Amino acid sequence: MVSILTGDIVNSRKAAPETWLSVLKEALTVIGKKGEWEIFRGDSFQLQSSPEEALLNAIYLKASINAIKALNVRIAIGIGKPGFSAKKITESNGEAFVFSGEKLDELKKDRTTLAIQSPWKEFDYEMNVSIRLALIAMDNWSQISAEMVKISIENKGISQKELAELAKKSQSTVSEALKRARFDDIMELNALYKSKVNRLITH
Repeated sequence: MVSILTGDIVNSRKAAPETWLSVLKEALTVIGKKGEWEIFRGDSFQLQSSPEEALLNAIYLKASINAIKALNVRIAIGIGKPGFSAKKITESNGEAFVFSGEKLDELKKDRTTLAIQSPWKEFDYEMNVSIRLALIAMDNWSQISAEMVKISIENKGISQKELAELAKKSQSTVSEALKRARFDDIMELNALYKSKVNRLITH
């Protein structure tokens, strides 16, 4: 099983491409190897990921883009069989690609910014309800909260003191930013997602 993340930048026309394109490329490079991601049609992208890491990768991309004023990102996670693999990810196909593309179209209609589609309907329902609740926080992250979430994911397991040093902020600023971002709750959601996906894949 593989996971395909298909996404686009929300409000991309409200900002010059140079303000977000390098940020998007850098974020995709952090979470994906060469050949596993591609930017196309100017403000759209696709990333191949392991199903277990798909939600965390989506959260990381949201944090990276939300750290830029007035921008957001819409991401559809498709989980399924890989199918045909081409040199360019955008020319590959299979169940995961179909699910991801279908879900992105739904996101645009529903005006929401993150959801999952997989072969497991009950899993999709449970996770998408939880994600919709998490988006109340994620879609309203301040730039500082998004930045702190991004750095926290990049440096898993470091203390808030070390995080403050990395971010060149006071520890209280970092603590408050992560609290407002509901970072601990969102990481709990990710842990729940991972355990459910692992169980479904191995059974």
